Amino acid sequence: MPAHLGGSLDKLSNTAMLSKGHGMTTSPSPKTLRFDSDQMWVELSDGRTIGIPLAWFPRLLHATPAQLEQYELSPCGMHWEEIDEDISVAGLLAGRGDQTRKRRSAA
Repeated sequence: MPAHLGGSLDKLSNTAMLSKGHGMTTSPSPKTLRFDSDQMWVELSDGRTIGIPLAWFPRLLHATPAQLEQYELSPCGMHWEEIDEDISVAGLLAGRGDQTRKRRSAA
Protein backbone atom coordinates (compact mmCIF):
# COMPACT_ATOMS: atom_id res chain seq x y z
CA MET A 1 0.00 0.00 0.00
CA PRO A 2 1.36 3.46 -0.83
CA ALA A 3 2.57 5.33 2.24
CA HIS A 4 0.39 8.35 1.49
CA LEU A 5 -2.81 6.24 1.85
CA GLY A 6 -1.97 4.40 5.08
CA GLY A 7 -3.33 6.94 7.56
CA SER A 8 -6.49 7.60 5.56
CA LEU A 9 -7.32 3.91 5.29
CA ASP A 10 -6.81 3.39 9.03
CA LYS A 11 -9.29 6.19 9.76
CA LEU A 12 -11.74 4.77 7.21
CA SER A 13 -11.58 1.27 8.71
CA ASN A 14 -12.15 2.67 12.23
CA THR A 15 -15.21 4.54 10.98
CA ALA A 16 -16.51 1.41 9.24
CA MET A 17 -16.09 -0.59 12.46
CA LEU A 18 -18.07 1.97 14.43
CA SER A 19 -20.87 2.02 11.88
CA LYS A 20 -21.26 -1.78 12.05
CA GLY A 21 -22.40 -1.70 15.67
CA HIS A 22 -19.03 -1.70 17.40
CA GLY A 23 -19.73 1.03 19.93
CA MET A 24 -22.30 3.07 18.01
CA THR A 25 -26.05 2.72 18.22
CA THR A 26 -28.07 3.87 15.27
CA SER A 27 -31.65 2.87 16.11
CA PRO A 28 -33.81 5.06 18.30
CA SER A 29 -35.95 3.41 20.95
CA PRO A 30 -39.76 3.26 20.95
CA LYS A 31 -41.49 5.75 23.27
CA THR A 32 -45.19 5.13 22.60
CA LEU A 33 -47.28 2.77 20.52
CA ARG A 34 -50.82 3.09 19.19
CA PHE A 35 -53.03 1.33 16.67
CA ASP A 36 -55.76 2.21 14.24
CA SER A 37 -57.73 -0.20 12.04
CA ASP A 38 -54.81 -1.05 9.73
CA GLN A 39 -51.67 0.59 11.10
CA MET A 40 -49.35 0.44 14.07
CA TRP A 41 -47.89 3.86 14.95
CA VAL A 42 -44.58 3.97 16.79
CA GLU A 43 -43.27 7.21 18.26
CA LEU A 44 -39.48 7.05 18.43
CA SER A 45 -37.06 8.65 20.87
CA ASP A 46 -35.61 10.80 18.07
CA GLY A 47 -38.99 12.50 17.47
CA ARG A 48 -40.10 10.54 14.41
CA THR A 49 -43.40 8.67 14.28
CA ILE A 50 -43.59 5.77 11.86
CA GLY A 51 -46.69 4.00 10.60
CA ILE A 52 -46.45 0.31 9.82
CA PRO A 53 -49.18 -1.71 8.08
CA LEU A 54 -50.57 -4.40 10.38
CA ALA A 55 -50.53 -6.67 7.30
CA TRP A 56 -46.74 -6.84 7.72
CA PHE A 57 -47.30 -8.70 11.01
CA PRO A 58 -50.11 -11.29 10.79
CA ARG A 59 -50.07 -11.94 14.55
CA LEU A 60 -50.85 -8.27 15.17
CA LEU A 61 -53.36 -8.15 12.32
CA HIS A 62 -55.35 -11.04 13.83
CA ALA A 63 -54.95 -10.01 17.48
CA THR A 64 -57.83 -8.60 19.51
CA PRO A 65 -57.68 -4.94 20.59
CA ALA A 66 -57.01 -6.16 24.14
CA GLN A 67 -54.08 -8.30 22.96
CA LEU A 68 -52.62 -5.38 20.99
CA GLU A 69 -52.60 -3.22 24.10
CA GLN A 70 -50.66 -5.82 26.13
CA TYR A 71 -47.20 -4.88 24.86
CA GLU A 72 -43.87 -4.16 26.51
CA LEU A 73 -41.40 -1.58 25.22
CA SER A 74 -37.66 -2.14 25.40
CA PRO A 75 -34.75 0.00 24.18
CA CYS A 76 -34.68 -2.07 20.96
CA GLY A 77 -38.35 -2.72 20.20
CA MET A 78 -41.73 -4.07 21.26
CA HIS A 79 -42.90 -7.43 22.66
CA TRP A 80 -46.34 -9.05 22.97
CA GLU A 81 -46.15 -12.05 25.30
CA GLU A 82 -49.64 -13.46 24.68
CA ILE A 83 -49.34 -13.54 20.89
CA ASP A 84 -45.58 -14.33 20.89
CA GLU A 85 -44.53 -11.35 18.77
CA ASP A 86 -41.28 -9.38 18.93
CA ILE A 87 -40.57 -6.42 16.64
CA SER A 88 -37.36 -4.42 16.54
CA VAL A 89 -37.19 -0.74 15.70
CA ALA A 90 -34.15 -1.48 13.50
CA GLY A 91 -36.23 -3.97 11.50
CA LEU A 92 -39.07 -1.50 11.07
CA LEU A 93 -36.72 1.23 9.89
CA ALA A 94 -35.18 -1.23 7.43
CA GLY A 95 -38.64 -2.02 6.04
CA ARG A 96 -38.73 -5.60 7.30
CA GLY A 97 -42.05 -7.15 8.24
CA ASP A 98 -42.65 -10.54 9.85
CA GLN A 99 -39.51 -12.63 9.37
CA THR A 100 -41.16 -15.90 10.44
CA ARG A 101 -43.42 -16.36 7.44
CA LYS A 102 -42.46 -19.08 5.05
CA ARG A 103 -40.83 -18.05 1.82
CA ARG A 104 -42.03 -19.59 -1.42
CA SER A 105 -39.36 -21.55 -3.18
CA ALA A 106 -38.65 -20.96 -6.84
CA ALA A 107 -40.08 -23.59 -9.18
